[in-house]
Amino acid sequence: MKKLIALLLAACAFAGTARASEGGIAWDKFPQNKMTDVASLQHGAKLFVNYCLNCHSAAYMRYNRLQEIGLSEAQIKGNLLFATDKVGETMKVALDPKHAKEWFGGVPPDLTVIARSRAGAGGSGADYLYTYLRSYYRDDTKATGWNNMVFPSVGMPHVLWELQGQRTAKFVEEADPHDASKKLHRFAGYEQLTPGTLSPLAYDDAVGDLVAYLQWMGEPAQNQRKRLGVWVLLFLGVFTIIAWRLNAAYWKDVK
Repeated sequence: MKKLIALLLAACAFAGTARASEGGIAWDKFPQNKMTDVASLQHGAKLFVNYCLNCHSAAYMRYNRLQEIGLSEAQIKGNLLFATDKVGETMKVALDPKHAKEWFGGVPPDLTVIARSRAGAGGSGADYLYTYLRSYYRDDTKATGWNNMVFPSVGMPHVLWELQGQRTAKFVEEADPHDASKKLHRFAGYEQLTPGTLSPLAYDDAVGDLVAYLQWMGEPAQNQRKRLGVWVLLFLGVFTIIAWRLNAAYWKDVK
């Protein structure tokens, strides 16, 4: 329990740092329909294991819970179980925290509740992640060779660059409307340098699948909770009407 509390506090602190570093672009809306699409969640789990689980752990998610999104134990063992040989184990990584701090300047955060911790004024945590993973661009002034419009000077390299390809950000200079002697640097879009293995639309769709899995992982029961919530509200609505009519019938002869 102490370890879980420490994780939540660390995630919130890291989220605060990220929000303080946010760029000037608005967060795109995450396609929520993917949360009820089993194929999207399964593809997202595959992307997570192949591209994220190398450095980031999900220490409070067990592999066998992937059965809740339609994967069999044999499928989990054959395709997703790289860091351990037991389906009941948690999604940990072999990366030594000391080495991670030397290589990256900090230990990569655990991603179990990352989608929940990233919510802010710009939207939900899923909106943030969906925009963040689609906002990388080449920047040779950075140690990793990459930068991000949502999180400037981010320490994490673009792990999905082979899927998206390489691109650079375009900026234009404009006069400051409040001070004519100053110039403003305004983001004016991206320019593709090399193509990726996926088309832009297919890449956005893949990122949506990955973010859907990250959001699901933060609360695997959320879809069930929402379905149950609808029935609870209908139940309360029907019996509110019954109670209202019963009350009227009970007091009808009282002057």
